[in-house]
Amino acid sequence: MLELTLAALFFFAIHVGIAGTRLRDVLVARRGEGAFRAGFSVLSVLGIIWLTYAYRQAPYIETWGQLTWFKPVAVFLMLIAFLLVVAGGTTKNPTAVGGESALQQADPARGVLRITRHPFLWGVSLWALTHLIANGDLAALILFGSLLVMCLLGTRSIDAKRRRACGSDWERFVAVTSNIPFVAIKEKRNHFSFREIGWARLAGGLFVYLAMMHFHLKLFGVSPLF
Repeated sequence: MLELTLAALFFFAIHVGIAGTRLRDVLVARRGEGAFRAGFSVLSVLGIIWLTYAYRQAPYIETWGQLTWFKPVAVFLMLIAFLLVVAGGTTKNPTAVGGESALQQADPARGVLRITRHPFLWGVSLWALTHLIANGDLAALILFGSLLVMCLLGTRSIDAKRRRACGSDWERFVAVTSNIPFVAIKEKRNHFSFREIGWARLAGGLFVYLAMMHFHLKLFGVSPLF
């Protein structure tokens, strides 16, 4: 369990302690944007490999145990998570790496960005939360708990980074979007548009979701259905 804790701390530290912080600004100023992105990508991949290995090696120590009643809820929540991840990953977003140019559009908040300006991270957060609750053991608490906190803090870190770098263009984007899903729509600063999200993105999210449901047992040794 110690190795999993160290791997989680490493992955958490490079994303919360470097990405989006003023330390990142210093490193970019010294080494350049390209060098920073390359180095950060290498560290991220190594972190994912270490996390995966450590999680597979960790012993099963029950916390609240697997909750049978939660499985139907988890199946639904995972569908929402995959839809957010796919829609977020396929929509031009000023919060994405290299996406700053989207701020120059007349309407930079379109599609799923009308719901939240961080759809991908909210999708991963929902995925992590669902697995944290469903697994009910210490290893899952460490792995998915750290990923959940990292994603939630990451939304604020990205906002701060873009605010420093993009100034008034970013503030114009923030004025019509929200970090927390549906807040901007609720406050009538934006409106929901199914047409802008499109059937293709929804179909893509559904396809990935169904594929994961089908192969989950083979890949991870646990059925999400029973």
